Amino acid sequence: MPILRPGKFVASAVPKLEPRFFGLRYNVQVEERIAIQAAAEHQKVRLEDFLLDHFSGLSKMYLRDIVKTERCEVNGRWENIGYRLRPNDLIEISVDTARETAMKPENIPLDIVFEDEHIIVVNKPTGMLVHPSHRENNGTMLNALAYYLNDKSVPSAVAGGLTQDQPPATAGGSDKTIRPGLPHRLDKQTSGLIVVAKTATAHRRLSADFMKKRVEKRYLALVDGTVERDEGTIEAPIGRFPELKQWSVKEDGKHSESRFWVRKRCADTTLIELEPVTGRTNQLRIHCELIGHPIVGDVQRGGREFERLCLHAYKLAFRHPITREDLSFENDQCSFPGP
Repeated sequence: MPILRPGKFVASAVPKLEPRFFGLRYNVQVEERIAIQAAAEHQKVRLEDFLLDHFSGLSKMYLRDIVKTERCEVNGRWENIGYRLRPNDLIEISVDTARETAMKPENIPLDIVFEDEHIIVVNKPTGMLVHPSHRENNGTMLNALAYYLNDKSVPSAVAGGLTQDQPPATAGGSDKTIRPGLPHRLDKQTSGLIVVAKTATAHRRLSADFMKKRVEKRYLALVDGTVERDEGTIEAPIGRFPELKQWSVKEDGKHSESRFWVRKRCADTTLIELEPVTGRTNQLRIHCELIGHPIVGDVQRGGREFERLCLHAYKLAFRHPITREDLSFENDQCSFPGP
């Protein structure tokens, strides 16, 4: 049961008015003031993980915004999301519990390459968004994972039971919601391997490894024309052009570097292997366009029309976030056109 604190109260309705985009009507969001007392099992649990556990139906972005905008207190003080809880800490938060999470579970088939109690590696198909956006809330990989990881009727690929390093939502019991965490992304039209964290610890460690470039990523791309050099490096700054709403080579953009190796030359196309040394938005597509060999299916950047973007993340190598074992996965099966 929530613990009341003098001068505060539980579940009080605080209307919040937000204008609609059209007309003069208003939507009313009701925020409740909720008080929760941390138990002994929450010793050293991060505030963010505690909130994600307690409010499993709300999105991480929304809960982070609540903490950032000082609508969450711990013992009467504003704390950041990394605050480590102690037993009997009193958390008071103003939250709209009726707000629906963007990560709605959906029963969508997944091509699972590897899974244990900490991570899952998926071979994402082309045309599938990795996570929900403001335009598309359904049919994404995270919608599918939210269903797969939490629906008890779905047989898990994990051998054995869960360990003590549970996702924030599974602390204290396996009936809580598992929230898949993304340490990296793939574009909607890019297919291939992507690793997703099943625990908060795995998510933080994988994200750090990606940021520090301790992860090897390789792609296959079918590009227009014949690439004459067997291998090479492409360097050009990449930035965003707001008026065009797209990313491209830009003089004052950020440094970006890609390496390539020719795999096979066909009549009027070339199959190449690509390594993004840096990780800018649309980097590989932009760099292939720059050298005069746009990717097949990338019509926006001059590539010939095809039913898909011919870019596939075929290799992913990293250290396991918990065991620190070196892992490497490859899948070069992609639906590119033949010679």
